[in-house]
Amino acid sequence: MQDSSNKGRGAQSNPDCRYQAQTREAVTDDWFVDAESLPKRKTTVLPEHSKTILSRNQSPDVPFSVSINPYRGCEHGCVYCFARPTHAYLDLSPGLDFETQLFAKPDAPALLRKALAKRNYVCQPIALGSNTDPYQPIERSHCITRQILEILLEHRHPVAIVTKSSMVERDIDILAKLARDNLVQVMISVCTLDKSLARVMEPRASAPQRRLQTIARLHEAGIPVGVLVAPIIPVLNDPEIETIVQTCAELGAGSAGYVMLRLPLEVAPLFEEWLHTYFPLKAEHVLTRIRDTRDGELYRAQFGERMRGTGAFAAIIGRRFEAACQRFDLGGRELTLATDLFQVPEPQRDQLALF
Repeated sequence: MQDSSNKGRGAQSNPDCRYQAQTREAVTDDWFVDAESLPKRKTTVLPEHSKTILSRNQSPDVPFSVSINPYRGCEHGCVYCFARPTHAYLDLSPGLDFETQLFAKPDAPALLRKALAKRNYVCQPIALGSNTDPYQPIERSHCITRQILEILLEHRHPVAIVTKSSMVERDIDILAKLARDNLVQVMISVCTLDKSLARVMEPRASAPQRRLQTIARLHEAGIPVGVLVAPIIPVLNDPEIETIVQTCAELGAGSAGYVMLRLPLEVAPLFEEWLHTYFPLKAEHVLTRIRDTRDGELYRAQFGERMRGTGAFAAIIGRRFEAACQRFDLGGRELTLATDLFQVPEPQRDQLALF
C-alpha cells in the first residue's frame, strides 16, 4: 500500500545512502499513526556553487563527450532514473530525497562562458540533460537552462537536448535560431503512451500526449526533433514500441533511439518496491524478464551491454525497434551538428588595460 504522504512521487521510500556507516528503516504498526494525516513531502531547492560546469565523458556507449547539468536531482520523480545514485555523493538518499531535495546551479551561465573562452577549448556538441532533466519544474522559476541556451546561441555553439518536458517549447525562439545553422537537436523521451502508467512511473513529468504535441510543435518550428524510447521495461511498456515509433514519426520526429531499463546500485531495490506497490501481479514476471536481459542479474554495468542488454529477449527488442524505425523511416539519419561556426567569447578582464 502506498504511503499517502508520498503521493505524486516516484520512489516509495527514502533509504539511507550507501556511504553512511549506519542504515535506518522506518517501521510502524499503524496503531498510532494515521497515514492519511501525514504531511506531504515538499520540494526544496538549494544553490550549488560549482567550480566548473562542463562534465567530460569517455564512455564508449554514449553519443557525447561533454555535458551540462543545470540541476542536481530531478522533481520529475521517474522511479527508474539511473541518476538517482548520484544523490548519495551529497549524503542524501537516492529515493525520495533525489526528487524532493534539489540543487540549482546559478553560476552555470558564467562558468560556461568562462569555459568557452579558454584557449584550449575545442568545440563539440554539448549534451544538455544527460543526467537530470534540464526542463524539470524548477526551471520555470530558475531559468538556468534558458540562460545557457542564450550563451550557446550568442557564440554559435552546438547543443543536443534530451527532455521529457513540454517546457522546452518556451525556448522555441532560441532553438529555432540555432536550428537555422544546424546547431541543435532535441530528443523527446517517450517511454509510454499509457496515461495511467506514466502517472505512476513518471509522476511529475509532462503527460505522454503533451510530449507528442511538443514533438509536433518543434517540428513545425523547423527544429530537428527525435524520440527517445527510454527506458524499455519488459512486460510493462515493451508492447508499445511500434506504436510509439509510428506515432512520433507521424508527428515529425526525424530520428529515434532506445535504452533498455537500467537499475544501477540503489535504483534496483527502489524499482522493485515500486513494482510490487503498483503492479503486484506482474512484478515477478517483469523482474524475470529484466534478468533475462542482464545475464540473470537485475543490472550489469559493462560498456556495450548496459544500454541494450544481452540475451535473446534483448535481441528481440533490438530487432523490433530497428524494424519499426525502418518501417516508419526513422533509421539511418544521424544528425551531425555544426562545430565550425563557433565564436570564442571575448576574454573578461579583471582590470583596465594599461594602454
